[in-house]
Amino acid sequence: MAESVELPGRLAILPFRNKVLLPGAFIRIRCTSQSSVKLVEQELWQREEKGLIGILPVQDAAETTSMDSMLSQGVGSESGERSSNVQVSTSDAHKVDGKNPSEVIHWHNRGVAARALHLSRGVEKPSGRVTYIVVLEGLCRFNIEELNTRGPYCTAKISPLEMTKSGYFLISIFYLLTCLEMEQVEQDPDFVTLSRQFKAIAMELISILEQKQKTGGRIKVLLETLPFHKLADIFVASFEISFEEQLCMLDSVDPKVRLSKATELVDRHLQSIRVAEKITQKVEGQLSKSQKEYLLRQQMRAIKEELGDNDDDEDDLASLERKMQNAGMPSNIWKHAQRELRRLKKMQPQQPGYNSSRVYLDLLADLPWQKASEEQELDLKAAKDHLDCDHYGLVKIKQRIIEYLAVRKLKPDARGPVLCFVGPPGVGKTSLASSIAAALGRKFIRISLGGVKDEADIRGHRRTYIGSMPGRLIDGLKRVGVCNPVMLLDEIDKTGSDVRGDPASALLEVLDPEQNKSFNDHYLNVPFDLSKVIFVATANRMQPIPPPLLDRMEVIELPGYTAEEKLRIAMQHLIPRVLDQHGLSSAFLQIPEDMVKLVIQRYTREAGVRNLERNLAALARAAAVRVAEREQVVSVSKDVHKITSPLLDNRLAEGAEMEMEIIPMGVNNHEISNAFRIASPLVVDEAMLEKILGPPRFDDQEAADRVATPGVSVGLVWTAFGGEVQFVEAMSVVGNGELHLTGQLGDVIKESAQIALTWVRARVADLKLAAAEETDLLQGKDIHIHFPAGAVPKDGPSAGVTLVTALVSLFSQKNVRADTAMTGEMTLRGLVLPVGGVKDKVLAAHRYGIKRVILPERNLKDLVEVPADVLSSLEILVAKRMEDVLEHAFDGGCPWRQHQHSKL
Repeated sequence: MAESVELPGRLAILPFRNKVLLPGAFIRIRCTSQSSVKLVEQELWQREEKGLIGILPVQDAAETTSMDSMLSQGVGSESGERSSNVQVSTSDAHKVDGKNPSEVIHWHNRGVAARALHLSRGVEKPSGRVTYIVVLEGLCRFNIEELNTRGPYCTAKISPLEMTKSGYFLISIFYLLTCLEMEQVEQDPDFVTLSRQFKAIAMELISILEQKQKTGGRIKVLLETLPFHKLADIFVASFEISFEEQLCMLDSVDPKVRLSKATELVDRHLQSIRVAEKITQKVEGQLSKSQKEYLLRQQMRAIKEELGDNDDDEDDLASLERKMQNAGMPSNIWKHAQRELRRLKKMQPQQPGYNSSRVYLDLLADLPWQKASEEQELDLKAAKDHLDCDHYGLVKIKQRIIEYLAVRKLKPDARGPVLCFVGPPGVGKTSLASSIAAALGRKFIRISLGGVKDEADIRGHRRTYIGSMPGRLIDGLKRVGVCNPVMLLDEIDKTGSDVRGDPASALLEVLDPEQNKSFNDHYLNVPFDLSKVIFVATANRMQPIPPPLLDRMEVIELPGYTAEEKLRIAMQHLIPRVLDQHGLSSAFLQIPEDMVKLVIQRYTREAGVRNLERNLAALARAAAVRVAEREQVVSVSKDVHKITSPLLDNRLAEGAEMEMEIIPMGVNNHEISNAFRIASPLVVDEAMLEKILGPPRFDDQEAADRVATPGVSVGLVWTAFGGEVQFVEAMSVVGNGELHLTGQLGDVIKESAQIALTWVRARVADLKLAAAEETDLLQGKDIHIHFPAGAVPKDGPSAGVTLVTALVSLFSQKNVRADTAMTGEMTLRGLVLPVGGVKDKVLAAHRYGIKRVILPERNLKDLVEVPADVLSSLEILVAKRMEDVLEHAFDGGCPWRQHQHSKL
C-alpha cells in the first residue's frame, strides 16, 4: 500500500554516526542523549503519524581522510554529483551520539527523510531519565541548504532530490531479495541494459537464497511492483557494506548510477556466496563418516588454501620433521615419532592437544639418541696431576678414581660401578665428580635430588596429565646434549617418599646396568639407553639410603680434613680463589699461615672447609673496602700523576719507605691502580682477626672447664657434618629413684642410658661407689642425665661408655680427665662393642684439642684410615670391657682397680 508524503522545507535533523539510512530501509534506534530525546518527543511523539525527521550521516574527523581519498579517486558519487562535507565542532553545538562534545565531526550534505513506524517511551531507574525506542523507515533523499546547530536539536533547510508524493511499500527486507521487471521500462538503452544485468544477478541471488531458506516464490511475487532504481536501495541496505559505500549509494541521485553501483554490490555479495559454497563442497568431498568431527577444522584449512596463508605452518612442521630425521632415533622410536607427527599434521594450532603433541615431538628431536662426547685419549698421569691440582689430600679416594679411569682406558665399553661419595658437607664430593668428567673429556651435568618426594621427578609424568613433563634425568640429557655425560646424582640420601611414590625405588632401574639400557620415562613413553651415562652419587649419610639402592653403588667415604690439611687447602686453593673473587691480589692483602691456623682453631670446627672459606672471604671484604676507599688525587702536572691516600699518609708518618712510579698521562684508572703499589701490603694479624671476625668462637680450654666437676664426661659422636665432641652431664637430686633424660634424645640412646645405670648399680660394691650398708644407689635419689645442645636431636648406641663414665664420676665424686674422650657401645654385661665413624670421631677429638681417645678394641683396624700426623698427636687407648674404660678415664685408675691393688 502506497502513501503520499508531503516533504516540508525544514526538517529536524537526527545525526547518525558512521551509519547511513537509505530510502526503503528500516532501522531500530534507541535515543538516550538529551538532544535526541528532545527531537523525538517534539517531532515524532507529539505529531504522531504526521511526524517527519531527517537522518543525516556524520563522520569522525579521523575517518574523513580515508573517505576523501576514496572520493578523490572517483569512488563515491557520480561525476557532477560529488558531495561535500560540512565541518562542525560540537563544542558549541550538540553532543552527537553520546560522544565527547569537544571533538570535531563532519556532517554530510545529503540525508534521508524518515518517519516513525513504531515508537515506545521508557524511563530508566533510578535516574529517571527518559529514553525512546524508534523504528524508522527511510523515505527519500534530500540536500542540505542550511544547517542550524543552535537550539535543543539541529534543524536544516532542505531541498528534495527525488519525488516526494510517491512513497514506498512497507515490505520486510527478508521478502525484498528478488528482482522484478519494471512495468514501464525507461527508454534509455543504458538503463535498460543495467536493468537486465541487475535482474539477472538478483534472480541468481534469490535462487541461491531460496534453496537455503526454502521461501518458494513469494519474494518474486511481492517485488514485481517496485521499480529497479528504488529496488537498488533496498537490496544494498540488506547487505553488510562499509560506511563509505553506504555514502556512495546515498549520493547516487541519478537512477542509472545508483543501479550500476547496486549491481556491483549485489554481484560481489553473490561471488562471496559462491566462494563459500565452493569451500564447503571441497571440504565435504574430503570427509568420510569417521571425519565428521573435523568439519570445522577442514573448513578452516580450505579457507587458508584459498587465501594462500598456510605456508608458515607447513614450513614449521617440515622443519620439525627434518630435525627429527637428524636426531638419529632408533627405528622403532622413529616409527612412533612418525605416527605422532602425522597426528599433529591433522590438528589445528587452536586444538587443545596441539601444543602438548608439539612439545613432545620437540623433546624427541632434541634428545641425544646417538650424539656423544668424543672422549680424548686417557692420560692417567695427566688425570692424576689434575686431581692433585684440584684436591689436596684424599689419597685413597684419588687412587680409586685413577683405578676407575685405568679400567675405562683398557675397556672403554666396560660397565663400571656407580661411585657414591659419602661425607660431610664441604669436603669436595661434587668437585670430585666434576674432576672425573674433566679427566674423561665428557660433559658434566648435576641433578639435585635433595627434597625430591615424587617418583615422577625420576620417571616423569604421564602425558595424560595437565602440565606433564619428563623426569629430571631425561631433561638433564636434553640440556647437556650428549648421551654419555658424567651425571652427578647429588644429595641422594635426601630423597623422601609419600603417596606420590618413592624416588629411591625409581633410581633402582636407573643405576642398574642391566636395566638402564632401556629406561622408560613415563612422559617419553619409549625406551632410552642410559647405559652410556657415567653416574656418580653424593650423600652425607648412608643410613637414609635404602639397602637395595645402596647395594647398586660403591661407597667411598670422605671424612673430614685435619687441621694441617685445611691449612694446605687454604694456602693453595682457598686464598687465591677468595682474592680473585674480590678483585684483590697478594699485593693488596696477605694472610700468613699463622693467621690461617688461628682461623682454623678459633673460628671453625668443621669437617669441611666451607666456614673457613667464609671467614677468609670476610677478611678479603674488609681489605676490599680499604682499597676502594683510597682517594687518588691527580695533580696538575705536565707528565706525572701524584697519588695520595690516607693509607699513604699513615705510612709516611711512621717513616715507612715508599716505592713510587712515574705514570704517563693517558692511562686509565685500572692501569693506575695496577701501576701503584705500597711497599708493604695489608697483612692480617691477630688484632685484625678479632676486629673483623669477632672474638674467638672456640677455645681449647672448653673441655677442661666443663669437666671440672664430677658427673661430666666427654664422648665422641658422628653427625652428617662429621665427627663432634659430645659432653654428658649427670646429677643426683632427692627423689624416688627415677631416671630423667633430656637433650632431645632418641630411643636408642635412652636405652643406652638405662643399660649404663643398671650396670653401675650392679657394680656398686666393686667400684666402691657407696658405703657398705647402702645397697641401692637410687634410694631417695633421682638421676638426671643431660646431653647439652638440647636443640640438636641425638641418637645412637656409641654413647654407652660415656654414660657409664659420667655416672661413676657422679657417684664416686671423682673428676674425669679433661684431656680424654671416648666412644663405644656397651652391653649389659659390660663388654665394649665396636662403633662406626671412628676416623671422623678421632679427627673431631684432634680438632677440639683432646689428647687421649678411648676406643673399642675391635676398632683398632679403623685407625689405618686416620692420617699419621693426627695419630702421632693423640694417645689411643683401647678397651675390651667397661672396666678398661674406667681405668683410662680417671687419674690413678678406677676405684675397682685401686681396691684390688690395696688388697694385694
